[in-house]
Amino acid sequence: MQKIQRFHLTIFQIISLGFASLILIGTGMLMLPISSKSGEFTSFIDSLFTATSATCVTGLTTLTTSEHWTFFGQAVILLLIEIGGLGFMSIPVMFFVLSKRKISLSIRMVLREALNSEEMSGEVHSLLRLLKIALSIQGIGIILLALRFVPLMGWQKGLWYSLFHAISSFCNAGFDLFGNSLVSFQRDPWILMVISILIIAGGLGFFVWSSLLSTAQRKFHLNLHSQIALLVTISLLVLGTLGFFITEYHNPVLFVEGDPVKRFCNTFFMAVTPRTAGFFSVDYALMTHAGLMLTMILMFIGGTSGSTAGGLKTTTLGVLLIRMHSTFKGRSQAEFRGRMIKEGTVMRAFSLFFLFLTLIILSTIILSVTETIPDVNGLGLEYIVFEVISAIGTVGLTMGLTPDLTDIGKIIIVLLMFIGRVGVMTFFFSLVVRANKKEAKFRYPEETVMIG
Repeated sequence: MQKIQRFHLTIFQIISLGFASLILIGTGMLMLPISSKSGEFTSFIDSLFTATSATCVTGLTTLTTSEHWTFFGQAVILLLIEIGGLGFMSIPVMFFVLSKRKISLSIRMVLREALNSEEMSGEVHSLLRLLKIALSIQGIGIILLALRFVPLMGWQKGLWYSLFHAISSFCNAGFDLFGNSLVSFQRDPWILMVISILIIAGGLGFFVWSSLLSTAQRKFHLNLHSQIALLVTISLLVLGTLGFFITEYHNPVLFVEGDPVKRFCNTFFMAVTPRTAGFFSVDYALMTHAGLMLTMILMFIGGTSGSTAGGLKTTTLGVLLIRMHSTFKGRSQAEFRGRMIKEGTVMRAFSLFFLFLTLIILSTIILSVTETIPDVNGLGLEYIVFEVISAIGTVGLTMGLTPDLTDIGKIIIVLLMFIGRVGVMTFFFSLVVRANKKEAKFRYPEETVMIG
């Protein structure tokens, strides 16, 4: 692991501290009386929770965004969502570019890790292209949403709602200004589909978009990362839509009766939003147990690496499935479409999967002790498991537990959201004070261990 000698911090520590600093700045601004409609100071824990949720593009809230926060407070939240979604490193790089100052090697190293890129050059060019793609898609989203919101709300409010929800959707944040997410638009296929497209676009990942644009312009073949990301994403959308159609087929409370188009839009939206978006058009407390389980699986997987989404990531799942398939075929390496995936990448995927499960289990145990599970429709532990997976996957969906969390519960959820956004591996690497020593030039004797 390389160090930034000037600050005596590892790259992973700088990334973690960067997000933490942004959260603390946002917390301070949200605590101010100007941020709340009551004109009073907002408590530190609720401000911290909201700032963390916005910066980590999660969407879980202990305070209703539309009721508690003023326009200033909502603007702070939106700014945190944009910076958190695009990455805190986008701000200093934009400063250097606009001021025409040379970007140092240390900043390039941090930027490379923040972008989750293995390329040894072109970090700044990649980030600038990332920003162009993101702003272009968000701009299109604003226009499409304005076509519906402006006639309903007028120009001023309609444009603000279009801007807020386009950015929140693309960044997979899930914050809304309606108070009940998109339940009021359950019968509006236009809004549901526009939001869905923005969520998918943000969750695909900037490297996938860059690869798609390069392929279209120069007729190159998609790289392996993009192929796996697109294949897994499309598969999850199709299987998720079919899954929810089956699990909720006899649950008329959730959908519009006698309208197959609106039913399909809501079903498709349910398959899209668990991919770390956090918006909802139906009450999850009314879903079947099978539907809840499917939602938690999709939340666990999340979006694509290098995107605004969180979760285990589609590419991580793809690598695990490819390795498993190669094992069943008797191959010693993970192979896919004429390419071999690095063994280090495979081991990193397995480690990430194990760490995700461990954090979910430990957090569930702690919250089971500190929180009171509401007795609604016979539901029990799934209230907490749902909340934990939603937090670490930076999803933002809830079954109603978030507003009733104890202070300890809020802190646990804040930590999970932070770890989920920074990255599980990055977070744990940042806890290592000293850099790893070079790999020893000798090997220990091998010995067989029985498994399975």
